[in-house]
Amino acid sequence: MITRRRMLAAAGSLAALTAAAPGAAETPTPTVPTERRNETMQITRSGSQPSRKGPAEYFTGTVRVDPLFQAPEPARVSGGHVTFEPGARSAWHTHPLGQTLIITSGLGWVQREGGPIEEARPGDVVWFPPGEKHWHGATPTTGMTHIAIQESLNGKNVDWLEKVTDEQYRK
Repeated sequence: MITRRRMLAAAGSLAALTAAAPGAAETPTPTVPTERRNETMQITRSGSQPSRKGPAEYFTGTVRVDPLFQAPEPARVSGGHVTFEPGARSAWHTHPLGQTLIITSGLGWVQREGGPIEEARPGDVVWFPPGEKHWHGATPTTGMTHIAIQESLNGKNVDWLEKVTDEQYRK
């Protein structure tokens, strides 16, 4: 069962992806605050944040990251819309508070260390517990898009590890 806690627990990793992208630090997040950012509703308009290419050090193949949200402190949740072209995938990584993926289109593969590669289809929700080594991406022939949600712990939402080899990916 996906609980609110699990959904929130997954949101910090995408913030790391967007922060790792060139120019991320100098690009402010366009928002429409109704008063002060931390005390009132905030609307981030669709298309108001630039798409970024997934960094080659963390991804194999063509990946686009569209930031969705980064909650203001004291909240620590963030989320993004990530699109993998056929054959594209993340490197192995972990999240200190876990990650939730909501598959929105295409056909994807997800794998935890020591487990089989699993198919993920639109509407599927995937939960990786805190610290679980895993990767996710498209299949060799079909792209995949998901919403990634994670939280930060002590300012960190992801630990990137080695890339998934072609041999690991084809199993």
